[in-house]
Amino acid sequence: MMWQRLCILMIASLLSATSWANKIENIRVWPAPNETRVVVDLAEKADFSYFSLTRPDRLVVDLKQSQLATGLPKQVKGSDILTKIRKSSPPDASTYRLVFELKNDAKPTIFSLAPGGEYGHRLVVDLPHAQKVDKNKPTLSVAEKKRRETVAALPFGTEDIVVAIDPGHGGNDPGAIGPRRKQEKDVNLAIAKQAAARINAVPGMRAVLTRTGDYFVDLNQRSEIARKHKAHLLVSVHADGFHQPQPRGASVWVLSRRRANSEIGRWIEKHEEQSNLLGGGSLLAQNNEDEYLSRAVLDLQFSNSQKEGYNVATRVLKELGKVTKLHKSSPEHASLAVLKSPDIPSLLVETGFISNPQEERLLFQRGHQRGLANAIYHGIRNYFERFPPDGTLFAARKNGVKHKVSPGQSLSVIAKQYQSSIAAIKSANGLTSSTLQVGQVLSIPNVDVAKLAGKAERAPTQTLTHTVSRGEFLGKIAEQYQVSLSTLRQANNLKSDTLWVGQKLKVPGATSPAIKHKVKRGEYLGKIASNYGVTIESLRRANELGSDTLAVGQTLIIPGS
Repeated sequence: MMWQRLCILMIASLLSATSWANKIENIRVWPAPNETRVVVDLAEKADFSYFSLTRPDRLVVDLKQSQLATGLPKQVKGSDILTKIRKSSPPDASTYRLVFELKNDAKPTIFSLAPGGEYGHRLVVDLPHAQKVDKNKPTLSVAEKKRRETVAALPFGTEDIVVAIDPGHGGNDPGAIGPRRKQEKDVNLAIAKQAAARINAVPGMRAVLTRTGDYFVDLNQRSEIARKHKAHLLVSVHADGFHQPQPRGASVWVLSRRRANSEIGRWIEKHEEQSNLLGGGSLLAQNNEDEYLSRAVLDLQFSNSQKEGYNVATRVLKELGKVTKLHKSSPEHASLAVLKSPDIPSLLVETGFISNPQEERLLFQRGHQRGLANAIYHGIRNYFERFPPDGTLFAARKNGVKHKVSPGQSLSVIAKQYQSSIAAIKSANGLTSSTLQVGQVLSIPNVDVAKLAGKAERAPTQTLTHTVSRGEFLGKIAEQYQVSLSTLRQANNLKSDTLWVGQKLKVPGATSPAIKHKVKRGEYLGKIASNYGVTIESLRRANELGSDTLAVGQTLIIPGS
């Protein structure tokens, strides 16, 4: 009898263990602007069912053969839809019931994910937010209406160049993980925000971030955000990772031709979207059953986008080479989902290898992040200054202002429109009288396009004064304050780069000056670089070192510190 009882107890114990085989190990919440994502970490694949309740609104998820190994209830802050996650009475002993308390009704998307990266089995719950209606949309002032009417009337255009900057990963997707457990998603967002700030400080340029916080954005949605804002360029910011710690350096990637061909095939199937994609062209609308025509037009669009993307990538890579080591000396081609838009030139910037211990430290230093962001910004701006899109403020500045005379217009009306003078317009066009012909094209001189468009130059964040010390030169000072040589020359009306000891220099838009290090006995360049978390190359460049030999007492500038 005793033996039978032991067998029964053992069988019951085994049945109990197997019936609760799965464990809820953690619950993570990621509020985003349009939805809130909840990730339930599990020991095994989820076996689940769910239903909704109203008055009040709730989502109920039953996880079968599961038990809790984390704390509940969980209060949720910052979400437009979710307030709390708690447990409730299950339908049977082997099921664990989760209740999501909602602010209003929502149609959830629920799916399971297999182990990947740093995470095991997961159950993902996406809760969409209710559409917000702005009932208190401010009315435009009379002055603002007049300014917009003036801008709309300008034939040359004063539109901004829009750059969509995409911080890779986010939320429940951390990206690559460094040796010190630093996450790629964080450095991506930090660099992207700084690059966007630099772009937004330039009249005629505007940056749009695909995400502004720690939440996940679907890859397809990132391109849609760029398209919604009519972006001229999409730049995705990432940090590389590898299973070995040795690889290091930055690289820039553009769309491969093979991926382009597959995307063309996919877009050919989207008859209704093709004309919108390519500017509403009637040719495609009338012939959307002609696969060959569709392929030819989309191929031209892709080719143009690829060419522009490659040209921008080349300039960004060149600028990156000034602030960090390069892993690739020229742009590389890859089949990456975020680069697939046929209508938007796109590139992906790998700012360094987070899997490399030294670069992991660098990538999380604000000074190095600032240098990388500046490099991305300068590469983008250099391209658009040379090849400004038609209708933009940059194009008007580069190509000048042209005006086509309309019926009823006189020189005085045109002069007033452009805040110019009759005499200046007559002189620029060699006019001996004030008589104009309808359709006549006039060059309008001395037009302050930015002022006319209400896009005057923004003031720099701060202007410092630097006193020149012995041995300093213009390039070293520019490196110290993270500004360009041309900025220093222009701010101080310098006719040459020759400086004298004690000379006062204005440094506009300066960041805090770099730390100075006095070399001690036994120190060498590699040791100093390691102590400050910078590269040996940046130390050589900042201090114009011809060799790595140092003298005791020598003062070194630590760049990006």
